[in-house]
Amino acid sequence: MLTQLNDQKGFSLTELMIVVAIIGILATIAIPNFLRYQAKAKQTEAKSNLVAIHTAEIAYFAENNGYVDDFNAIGFAMSGSSQRYFYKIGNANLGTLPPGCTDPNLDSVSALGFTAVAIGNIDGDATCDVWTINEGKILTNVTNDVSS
Repeated sequence: MLTQLNDQKGFSLTELMIVVAIIGILATIAIPNFLRYQAKAKQTEAKSNLVAIHTAEIAYFAENNGYVDDFNAIGFAMSGSSQRYFYKIGNANLGTLPPGCTDPNLDSVSALGFTAVAIGNIDGDATCDVWTINEGKILTNVTNDVSS
């Protein structure tokens, strides 16, 4: 008498290995892009805080006919528990300078202008991310930590 073979359900080893290979390929494409987008999002902290510093300096200028290198005088304080950047206006510092980054030698704030800087190391490498803004609201990425 002939016996019938049982229907076997499930996946073969070959099918599972193909799925694992596809997942590996997708991960090698997606992870670097995710890390780059995450780093660019972290740069937004510097940009938004520098714009806030600029706005505060402009308001101070309107009331006092000059700029100042004092974060308390312009009413600027960092918010949140995780600050990735060190901020500087003239001789005034706010935050902690990241290890491996150098403190910039900025010109003193004058009645006619100022330059504020944000320095951070957002991805843990040897390159520091440096952003500046001046009284003309020109925001510049001096050193880009994301692309280096």
